[in-house]
Amino acid sequence: MFYHIKDLQFNARVSKADPRFARLLLEQFGGPNGELKAAMQYFVQAFAARQPFPKEYDLLMDIATEEFSHLEIVGATIQMLLNGVNGELKDVADKSEIMQLLDGKDAKENMIHQSMTNPQFLNNSGGSPTLTDSNGNPWTAAYVTANGDLTVDLRSNIAAESRAKIVYEYLMQFTDDAYVKETLQFLMTREIAHFQMFEAALENIQPNFPPGIQQGDPRYSNKYFNMSNGSSAKGPWNEGVSTGLGETWEYIDDPVEHVLKTNGLLDEPVSGTQRTMESAKEKTEDLSKVRTQHIKGAVPKGENQWSRYEKGKIKQEV
Repeated sequence: MFYHIKDLQFNARVSKADPRFARLLLEQFGGPNGELKAAMQYFVQAFAARQPFPKEYDLLMDIATEEFSHLEIVGATIQMLLNGVNGELKDVADKSEIMQLLDGKDAKENMIHQSMTNPQFLNNSGGSPTLTDSNGNPWTAAYVTANGDLTVDLRSNIAAESRAKIVYEYLMQFTDDAYVKETLQFLMTREIAHFQMFEAALENIQPNFPPGIQQGDPRYSNKYFNMSNGSSAKGPWNEGVSTGLGETWEYIDDPVEHVLKTNGLLDEPVSGTQRTMESAKEKTEDLSKVRTQHIKGAVPKGENQWSRYEKGKIKQEV
């Protein structure tokens, strides 16, 4: 269950109204890298982890709930940046405060332009946050990724925290309000913290590479195809030893010739690796058995109950 405490997690403040930046900040309210996306992503992912992976479930729910807290911080900051706009929009007098903010032809034309590129901004919201990005595109569940496998989902979350962090970093360049920057700095730093939490949780699952259960075909897992002409770049991604499987990279300088020579790669030999077709198949079967037994052993057959309630406290069923 959720229990709402009306005080914010972080003491968000603004020094003055700024409708322009309020619109930009919508990106972290209803955008593809924003707080609602993160909260819903971790929240949805947690259901599959609840019984087989209770520790990771706890992590996902804790961070999801914190992201809802951050959504509240972002929404409150947007509202404060739009301070007085709702009332002023209902004041038809030309000398209202919102009109003074738009004093001058350039300022008014800029506001008209913003309203055209984001119809939700002021026109429809009346001076309050909307679940859209900064251009008025509505929030969608398509932003959420949940694949039912922690080795996949945790990597998605690490990437999500990376994108959210860089958006806050960019946003800080568009405001001079020290109070707003203070809030953005806090939110950005929590993305860094969450990144490390998800990274640690992923490392705690062994083996976790490749993601999922099925092992890759050793004929193709260490091949780098030079798929462009002109000068080529070399680095640890196509020479030396691969990071996940410890295989020697093989650089295919002429992919067309190589594909023709190997009958469309069907006759590709295994090379540069100690893995074989048989060992890959065996590892897939072994890991499949281990994960299946773990999940089946954690989920009761027949009647099931999500939580156990005791007088005076709530105790979750683990």
